[in-house]
Amino acid sequence: MRYAIYFAPPSDDRLSQTASRWLGRDAFTGGALDCPENPAIGCEEQMALTTEPRRYGFHGTLKAPFGLSSSRREADLIAAFDEFAAEIEPFEVPEIVLHQIGPFFALVSAEPWPPLQRLAEQAVRRFEPFRAPLSEADLARRNPERLTQRQREYLAAWGYPYVFEEFQFHLTLTGPVPEEMQRPMRMALETVFAEFIGKPLAVSTIALFAEERRGAPFTVHSLLPLGGASERKIA
Repeated sequence: MRYAIYFAPPSDDRLSQTASRWLGRDAFTGGALDCPENPAIGCEEQMALTTEPRRYGFHGTLKAPFGLSSSRREADLIAAFDEFAAEIEPFEVPEIVLHQIGPFFALVSAEPWPPLQRLAEQAVRRFEPFRAPLSEADLARRNPERLTQRQREYLAAWGYPYVFEEFQFHLTLTGPVPEEMQRPMRMALETVFAEFIGKPLAVSTIALFAEERRGAPFTVHSLLPLGGASERKIA
């Protein structure tokens, strides 16, 4: 069993619904969704190039997936998650844009946004006591030889190389896209996410995701409003 602390909009949010249809899976229900028609890219190619993010569900990483420490129980994690959400005030990212990170496509903040950076840093620190140490296999999967010295240090210390100043908030939309497919993929994404690109993003909820066994799809365990504005929403 692994857990993760992610940003995710509510299940009935337009962005959440659009992204779930694009990925072909709803992380709230765990159900598969039909592939939307898009003239820029075929459905078969779209499903193949979204395989990796489909398993994780639509999200923005705050605290990367972690196994639970042997000294902690799930109930302890849930209680800490409740407290954390209640302590953080909601905010808005002024603008999100479509961005290519290496061979991947994602929605990102147009500019680094301090409240978003602080939220991620707080999540990393707050939930670190719940994280079980990484195994040698876990470390190897991160390809440490491709990381900078600082990123390797963060991986060893925090279980994830992209924390603090190395963190870049992103809402992943694809797996690695071959170079010859990058132009049509960008066209497809610009069409599907046209109503969100160049617009603000409300960060008013956070989610606890769970993976029942290694390699299984992640699902939303619970979604909470920031600032404790309403009661817990169990997925």
